[in-house]
Order: sequence, then C-alpha cells, then structure tokens
Amino acid sequence: KILSPLSIQPRAPCSGVSLKKQIIMCASAFAAGTLPLTSTRSKRSTSTSTSTKSPPGRGKFATNEAWSEEWKALGFGARLPPPDSQMTNLLFVQTGFGVDQHGDRGRDGASKAAVRAVRNAIEFNSIPGMIEAVPGGRKEMLIHVKLGVPPKNEATPLEPMDIDLTHVAKVFPYGRLMPIQVVVGGLLFPTGRIVHELGDKDDVAICVAASVSIGYDSGERKTDQGEENEVPHKVYDTRDGY
Repeated sequence: KILSPLSIQPRAPCSGVSLKKQIIMCASAFAAGTLPLTSTRSKRSTSTSTSTKSPPGRGKFATNEAWSEEWKALGFGARLPPPDSQMTNLLFVQTGFGVDQHGDRGRDGASKAAVRAVRNAIEFNSIPGMIEAVPGGRKEMLIHVKLGVPPKNEATPLEPMDIDLTHVAKVFPYGRLMPIQVVVGGLLFPTGRIVHELGDKDDVAICVAASVSIGYDSGERKTDQGEENEVPHKVYDTRDGY
C-alpha cells in the first residue's frame, strides 16, 4: 500500500554510498521533491489534464500528524486536493468496519473505531493500476471517506458521535484527501464485559462503518450535484448496457 524505499532507483547525489544510506538519502530527497524517480515499468506521461491541479505530490498535507515516524521521514501522508475538486471518475470503492470495546468511549471511542474501519477498508487491497489510471499517478488520486457513526445519545439521534478526523486522515500514505463525510450509522452493542482497568464504564461497544472511494477529477462538471456532500461521478447501469 506504500511506496517501498527499495523501489527508488538511486541517482546522484545518492550514488557512491551504502545501500542503506542510499535509501535514506533518496527517500529524504524524494520527500522534499528534489529527486526524480525512475520505474522498472514502461514510462508513461503523468501530466495532468487541467491547469488547476497542483504539481504531483505537492501541496499541503491533509494533517500535520504522521501515522508513524517512518512515514514522516519518508514524506508519506495524504495531501489536500485543489480547491473545488470533485471525483468525476470513480475507480475503486472499499468498505470496512472497526470496533472499539474498551476505554472512555465518550472521549475517543468513536475515533478509534473510525480509524480501524478505514484501515480495514484499505489494508487488504492493492491498487497498482492507479499509477496509470489516474492522471498524475497515485499522488494525485482523490480519496473520499464516508463514515457511518452511531448517534451521540438517544436525545440527539440524528447527531453522530464526535470523531477526531485528524486520526482518520493520517491513515492514508498518499493521494488527495477530500473532506471526510460523517453520517449517523454504525452500531452500538453490548459485549457482556466491563474492564475497569481499561477505563470501561459499561459494556457498550462502538462499531463504525467506512466507505473509501478512489478516483480523480477529469475537470468535467455536471449540473446535478446529488445529495449534500456527496461526490458526483458517473454511474454505470446495466439497463444502459454496462
């Protein structure tokens, strides 16, 4: 799911030193945007189709927090898309769910479950085709996350539990992360187990469902925008011969 440092073909100034040092030096230069990469596969143009897009791999990070120190050193992390980006071309949809059973669920339980749901959606998939299918490669692919989160309480059934979306954003190693959509959904269920040592106050567990969509913006715009906060894209219907 992430770019292996071993896939980087060393160029000057990385030559003439040990392989380990080459990897570190090349990764640092790559993160700074100063090192071009070569691939063992056939070369393809990665120019974008519109002039409004940012240069590949550049732009502000979606969050200042990194998933790990290793990712931070390698420059991994999703970035913000250009303003007014829309996923006009939907290529891949992944779903998953995550559960949190212990701790102060009112404080961070839904956030833990949301992170686990997103990881569950993406960590069993490989998407090498994005390099060729998306203009600009995987660094320019748009990512849309929709979370189904249980309601905060019975008094506000239409208001989802609080989620720290920063934790969700740092799950992605690359791509352009669109605004994360949170709706009421998921599940609360009893586990029959209370562990006071872990901060449990009851036996209620939080389950969050996640949908992670991957695609890109062709620059075309439709007049109908669909539901609020939904990303417009082409829908393939069997009645139309698809």
